[in-house]
Amino acid sequence: MAEELVLDTAIRDWVLIPLSVVMVLIGVLRYFVSKLMRSPPSASPSPDPKTVKEGQVVIRARNLRNGAQFIPAKAFKARKLYYTNGEAGLLHVPKEDAQKAQAAMFSDPNMAMDMMKKNLSMIVPQVL
Repeated sequence: MAEELVLDTAIRDWVLIPLSVVMVLIGVLRYFVSKLMRSPPSASPSPDPKTVKEGQVVIRARNLRNGAQFIPAKAFKARKLYYTNGEAGLLHVPKEDAQKAQAAMFSDPNMAMDMMKKNLSMIVPQVL
């Protein structure tokens, strides 16, 4: 009683193939539009040393978390405390510094413009 589902060749040729081609072309168009709207990188040739150090600390903490099963529990707790101590831990950020960073992020108009460009490059192809 099971009937075989057969796709008509006219539907395949006039609907599915053009639809697939259009989807691929929209993806390529989206890529090039986002590439055109991307802001040029900042003029500073070297990254900020403080930012690099913070990034390295985060990577080290992530590696500790991922390798926790390979070290003794006491050693893991000591290293975890080294990173997460309330006042002296490497991952501790005072509230004042966090608020200043957040205020600086929201006061930068270029960041908001970049976010709007990215959203626009995703919305326009969907509307079309």
